[in-house]
Amino acid sequence: MLTALAMMTACGGSKGTNTKMESEKVVTTAFDADSCYAFCAKQCDFGPRTMNSEAHELCGQWIVEKFRSYGMEVTEQRATLMGFDDTPLQGNNIIAHYQPQLSNRILLCAHWDSRPWADNDPDPANHTKPVMAANDGASGVAVMLEVARVLCADTCRLPIGIDFVCFDAEDWGTEDVSESWALGAQYWSDTFKQQPSAAKPRYGILLDMVGGFGARFYQERLSLHYAPQVVERVWKSASIAGYSSFFPQEKGGGITDDHGPVNEVAGIPCIDIIPYYPDCMESSFGPTWHTINDDMQHIDRGTLKAVGQTLIQVLYTEK
Repeated sequence: MLTALAMMTACGGSKGTNTKMESEKVVTTAFDADSCYAFCAKQCDFGPRTMNSEAHELCGQWIVEKFRSYGMEVTEQRATLMGFDDTPLQGNNIIAHYQPQLSNRILLCAHWDSRPWADNDPDPANHTKPVMAANDGASGVAVMLEVARVLCADTCRLPIGIDFVCFDAEDWGTEDVSESWALGAQYWSDTFKQQPSAAKPRYGILLDMVGGFGARFYQERLSLHYAPQVVERVWKSASIAGYSSFFPQEKGGGITDDHGPVNEVAGIPCIDIIPYYPDCMESSFGPTWHTINDDMQHIDRGTLKAVGQTLIQVLYTEK
């Protein structure tokens, strides 16, 4: 899914993110970690959501209906995407809009597909088995669904619009070809670029693997390059909300992920909230990354809460 580019250097200034904080107060609106955990588990109940599978199609339908149940305007962006191995992939980017009438918008995104091969599993016999993707897929979507639920339950409407995008076909990739990853994000970004009338979000936040035990979210280097003000905004919000231990003021590696085409093609300054495990022998993305152990037993409500409450802090102090 991802390639660490440890030697990348952070640089660059603002790209017109125009981020605004209303105040330094702690937002009291609560993100419910138990509800988020249940959303994560529900996706896993369908099984691995690998491309072209029945589980993938059924889970996609459930995500669509869940966003709609919260009053969101939802569209499905279906397309046949070509995998690196020439496999036609029936992709579906699921897009939900909160207050679509507003031009002042923020983008939240995550991928929802599962990797078809557990090729980082310590047991070679598992390398051809699909990944359940409780963390590497379901957790990011679960956080977005809980944010949508919170917004729906709140009688006070925010003065901003929010675009939730569930990217498909992120994890059908090979280490040899960087462009083989994030196929759904590539397609969405290219389509967005060709629609000049579309309201452009001021900035975006990508959520990837946001539910693992022991996760710490270092500042990813592509994010610092393209959207340093957004990084500052989110990490400051985490500190205000009381979750600075999850969001250290330290740089991580540079990652090939869905935020790449969002920045480079769609032109939306977008950061990646993604864990970095500098001392993990199995992977710097954590011990369950691309293994059959990426299941609900390894999902931590505390991590979901830290990320979700940080997002609530960000969104509820926008104006």
